[in-house]
Amino acid sequence: MVPSTFFLPHTPFRRATIAAAFLSIAFVRGVAPSDRAAAPKVPAAPKLVVLLVVDQMRGDYVDKFLGQWTAGLKRLVEEGAWFRDAAYPYAATETCVGHATISTGAFPATHGMVANAWWDRQDKNMVTCTEDPHPGVKNIGYAGATAKGADTAWRMAVPSFAEELKFQTSGGTRIVTFSLKARAAITMAGHRATAATWFDGGAWVTSSAYGTQPFVEEQAKSHPAKADFGKTWSLALPAGAYWYGEKSLGAVPPAGWDLLFPHLLGGKTGAGGADDTFYGQWASSPYADTALTELAEKAVDALDLGKTSGTDFLAVSYSSVDYVGHEFGPRSREIQDILVRLDQDLGKLFRHLDRKVGRGNYVVALSADHGAGPIPEDMQTTGADAGVLHLPEVQERIEKALEPFSYQKPAVAQTRGSDVYFAPGVYDKLRQDPVAFNSVRDAVLAQPGVAAVYRAEELRDCSARESPAQRAMAYSYFPGRSGDLFILPKPYWLMDGTPLGTRRSYGTGHGEPYNYNQHVPVLLMGFGIQPGQYFQPITPADIAPTFAALCGITLASRDGHVLGEALKKPSASRPSPKPTLPAAPSP
Repeated sequence: MVPSTFFLPHTPFRRATIAAAFLSIAFVRGVAPSDRAAAPKVPAAPKLVVLLVVDQMRGDYVDKFLGQWTAGLKRLVEEGAWFRDAAYPYAATETCVGHATISTGAFPATHGMVANAWWDRQDKNMVTCTEDPHPGVKNIGYAGATAKGADTAWRMAVPSFAEELKFQTSGGTRIVTFSLKARAAITMAGHRATAATWFDGGAWVTSSAYGTQPFVEEQAKSHPAKADFGKTWSLALPAGAYWYGEKSLGAVPPAGWDLLFPHLLGGKTGAGGADDTFYGQWASSPYADTALTELAEKAVDALDLGKTSGTDFLAVSYSSVDYVGHEFGPRSREIQDILVRLDQDLGKLFRHLDRKVGRGNYVVALSADHGAGPIPEDMQTTGADAGVLHLPEVQERIEKALEPFSYQKPAVAQTRGSDVYFAPGVYDKLRQDPVAFNSVRDAVLAQPGVAAVYRAEELRDCSARESPAQRAMAYSYFPGRSGDLFILPKPYWLMDGTPLGTRRSYGTGHGEPYNYNQHVPVLLMGFGIQPGQYFQPITPADIAPTFAALCGITLASRDGHVLGEALKKPSASRPSPKPTLPAAPSP
């Protein structure tokens, strides 16, 4: 009679039971297990998946600054797979959108996180991508801090890779994420996590949807951000090693700083301790990156990440590069220096993972949520057509264009980035009124810096035959959340929503479908990864499917694909040793 264990479902336990039965038979018939070739001791899946996102890291930074890196970033390039032609195909190159894309393997038209914030037509107000209105959900501050608001991933329409990993395996997966921004920590984690932590109002914060962790509480008390008050951010390299001048043209530094190094973390002039100005300075300094690295190391130690039978997930989004980039621009000593210092932090993190998890037992992916355009005033020095597209002026032009047609006032409910949201009923009426609509479109196209105008239905029904810019806008379109009318700025024109008559509070930005915003690094290293440089075009949405392939799971919905060219052959990374069957007995 065949043993009943042979009818178990096709699981690792069943395979192990069958192998054990064969080994028992072999022993009885005189074939000792030691007489057969030993199976290679390589895990079937990584013990830990590590996702690193450097907020606003342009793809060309790797080429520019690699020679000055000596630790973690250099190791990723030299020991990992470097995809040199990685870019987002969509227009909405923003933080929430990019992190959700990396996390889920889907584009915004699928995962629904179309911007950092959008106009809620039902409630008639702006909502952030992680804002949660459900009763009972609230943010929780560590170390006795009072937290504001309530944030979760409830608006994200598909699960994250980490969620799928936990659900499809034994359930023992720990999901741990850190960032200075809620929209980064939350979208990397998904709807549930062991710990999702961000920084707000001078304190580390989480949500009741995720719960608190003792190790974060201890770190928040023993190493608070305010302990860095009075420190100075100085150049890490000799002055001659920097590509750019001492002052970045068109830069808008944070309050309390000027354009020259060193930058003192001293808050408002005369402040005796940490204040809001100090915390803004701290977030724009390398000290914030170091704090995130220390939290990641504490998580590895406190939760024994990578030490259980399953696969754990750790993600860190380094936000300071984004703050520095907005303030000082991509052609600044500040950007160059903060990446040198991040390189050192990542080197420290990788050494910690080598000791605690084991070199080769974890896989790392590093990418960015978006890039950045040059500061317009700086770009103008090259003779290029560059400038600032003032969105409040666009809104005024639309209102004026509709005056002869007796539309309600105001006709525009909100303008946010490239999206124009009309008041209820206005766009439906415009669709039936081609003369009025053409007046609106002509008025917008007359605004300096505008390249094109698209209607919602043009993006909804976009085909592959349309222009790359229109397809990029279509990849960002999600019904119900996206606008009614969409403005495409010209290259090197910064979209600016600062109220008329007010000086803008930042040097540059992102969010347009141009390569300086879309091109980002993608670097993979560790378990199952074949080192080398790869030149085929890919997107950051390919990271999650590649993680899924290494871990043996599938994703609910995906727009990315597995980066199989950078994966080692199964025999090298995921062995499946077959038991040797005993010879048939002689008749």
